[in-house]
Amino acid sequence: MLGRILSSRWPRLPTLLPPAGDGTTCATVLTQAILTEGCKSIAAGINVMDLRNGINKAVDAVITEFKSRTLMISTPEEITQVGTISANGERDIGELMARAMEKVGKEGVITVVDGNTLDNELEVVEGMKLTRGYISPYFITDQKTRKCELENPFILIHDKKISDMNSLLKILELAVTKKRSLLVVAEDVESDALAMLILNKHHAGLKVCAVKAPGFGDNRRASLDDLAILTGGEVITDERGLSLDKVQPEMLGTAKKVTITIDDTIILHGGGDKKVIEERCEQLRTAMEESSATFDKEKAQERLSKLSGGVAVFKVGGASEAEVGERKDRVTDALNATRAAVEEGIVPGGGVALLYATKVLDNLQTQNEDEKRGVQIIQNALKAPTSTIASNAGFDGALVHSKLLEQDDHNLGFDAAKGVYVDMVKAGIIDPLKVVRTALVDAASVSLLLTTTEAAVLDNPHDKNKSPSRVPDMDDLDL
Repeated sequence: MLGRILSSRWPRLPTLLPPAGDGTTCATVLTQAILTEGCKSIAAGINVMDLRNGINKAVDAVITEFKSRTLMISTPEEITQVGTISANGERDIGELMARAMEKVGKEGVITVVDGNTLDNELEVVEGMKLTRGYISPYFITDQKTRKCELENPFILIHDKKISDMNSLLKILELAVTKKRSLLVVAEDVESDALAMLILNKHHAGLKVCAVKAPGFGDNRRASLDDLAILTGGEVITDERGLSLDKVQPEMLGTAKKVTITIDDTIILHGGGDKKVIEERCEQLRTAMEESSATFDKEKAQERLSKLSGGVAVFKVGGASEAEVGERKDRVTDALNATRAAVEEGIVPGGGVALLYATKVLDNLQTQNEDEKRGVQIIQNALKAPTSTIASNAGFDGALVHSKLLEQDDHNLGFDAAKGVYVDMVKAGIIDPLKVVRTALVDAASVSLLLTTTEAAVLDNPHDKNKSPSRVPDMDDLDL
């Protein structure tokens, strides 16, 4: 039964790792090792709470050890190495990732899309990222990626809540007449208005999405003004004598593409006048120079970055749709890994950072034997990634990790591709600390959950393949 639980639930592991977005293979290996030994210990009569305390204590000690040995990265070559490893050795992906970060900054927006050529390409375009995602998952257009993608949409920008569905009728009719998709950005969209948007998407086939405006108070209003300038639209507000029922087509913003996730919204190629955009950027630069308040300067800098920084678009190439899809997954992993590496630094790869962390657990103080057993479970699990990598390459995994533990150089590891022992950092075999740390924390968490769970209710996977018998009605929507 446990095997069934893991096999059916494991595809959801990336949702357990939102900060890192990579390292699912490592997390899988660690979870299997911890879960197997944990179940055996529970069956042998060990106190569950003491076992849990021991495991958590060991994980905390390992993370502390990681942080003391972390190397921070900043150069393009170091970023390239991280991206290459996460892209399964494709150096061109790593190099393009480093170029993207160089062009838009380490905090800049990088998006991954399907390309139209055989090769991967990088393009920097005008764009903006809003730190708010879709209001309802009913707006999703791609269930695999859990994204809503709108091509050439109208963009309605409103500074108040929208709850009356009648206030949106004219705008919806305009979108349908012009055969355009629609993005609604407002303080909030709720009640009948939200239900009507969702039902129009499902019944009328209208591509539409609603997003809450980011920020609060004056900052939110300023963000909406910036968005209006970028997209060539207007903020529909009572202060200017504008109301939703009087909206004209020229008041709506436009963009070539908008991608919305649960967390953010990326607007590419806004339809605003470049001269007007530059004038707004100059106003923000002046405001930064004249302001004496640190908070105001930071907000002006944030707005300036969104308006002028642009968005790096990574176009994934390939000979077929299947190849592009597979390569796109690798590019996404590489992007997540490089961001994590820049944020928290790197550790030697190939599982050796986990392997050498076993040494700090040798003398870890515990309250009793059951707690000690929890520490031992983590200690043994930390050896699993290195052993698995070596075994999969045709070598003796136990022999490899034993030989590594006999010496004191914590950068020394086993290059399974070449069958030699090397300095992993110098060889470019590195992992982001955030990826390794998150993999360990979540593996321990999932394992403890499953070892202390007596029963589980699972969805029937066959039901997922069936089309819904009908589109939800207004009363069905959880608003």
